[in-house]
Amino acid sequence: MRVVFMGTPDFAVETLKSLLQSRHEVVGVVTQPDKPKGRGGKMQCSPVKEVAVEAGLPIYQPQRVRDEVFLYELRKLHPDVIIVVAFGQILSKEILELPKYGCLNVHASLLPKLRGAAPIQWSVIDGDKESGVTIQQMDEGIDTGDILLVEKYQLEEKETGGSLFDKLAKLGGPMILQVLEDVENGNLHPVPQNEEEHTYAKMLSKATGQIDFSKPAVQIERLIRGLNPWPSAYCFLDGKMLKIWEADVVTKEAVLADAQEEQPGTIIAINKDSFVIKTGKEYLKVLSVQLEGKKRMDTASFLRGYTVEKGTVLLSERK
Repeated sequence: MRVVFMGTPDFAVETLKSLLQSRHEVVGVVTQPDKPKGRGGKMQCSPVKEVAVEAGLPIYQPQRVRDEVFLYELRKLHPDVIIVVAFGQILSKEILELPKYGCLNVHASLLPKLRGAAPIQWSVIDGDKESGVTIQQMDEGIDTGDILLVEKYQLEEKETGGSLFDKLAKLGGPMILQVLEDVENGNLHPVPQNEEEHTYAKMLSKATGQIDFSKPAVQIERLIRGLNPWPSAYCFLDGKMLKIWEADVVTKEAVLADAQEEQPGTIIAINKDSFVIKTGKEYLKVLSVQLEGKKRMDTASFLRGYTVEKGTVLLSERK
């Protein structure tokens, strides 16, 4: 089968590699344009482009996939199917209808739950017990197409956005090969999504990681894990950003009896390897941090090099 692959980040790489190792022919790769990165502004290509270059594949990087020049090039490839994995642009109806078998999308959630840009991180933040990957037949909506194949994954107790990302990325390749086989054999059984069950995973930004200590500790701890490694959860200590990378929820029985009188965000206990913060409900035992301008480290190492006093209030904004 002649395949055009559309994808951009690390998450898409494993699926592209599976296609390259299969009997199918990848006739072209479409990815986002190179972007400047770092202080020097050096242009950096996407992870998908790196794989495509190494494989010697034709590469297309349109600013807009709706541009007629790109559409002309896409038509010349005569794809039987277009595989889309975290590409980053919305496809037009013309592109969706161009291949014989349409466009198939590898999405990192159990659709219709968590449609949108950041399903992996929001699955952890929301406290989901399970996540997974859905292959859908794309339509003009955002992640609204018929479901073709689903594989579930049970989240571990301390799952992070990063660890879930790595695990789900490995599911897409074998799944898409199974769907392509079903396509060829006429064994597809599309299932419409239940609109009443849909939720949305909004795009992440640095502001998403701003910790509100008036919220329950369990919610803050999930936020910390969900935004690890990016964009990270943070607060401010002595006017400096303090990223919190790892924490445990602690009950009131484990801390001082008078701690309940303190305001949320107050450090109410300091131990050799941790410090404890009061939240809107229960407490947060901080195990790994990164102070602005410093490297990530365990809290024990941080406390040996930085004086933190009991009663200090951590803020949500820089002041």
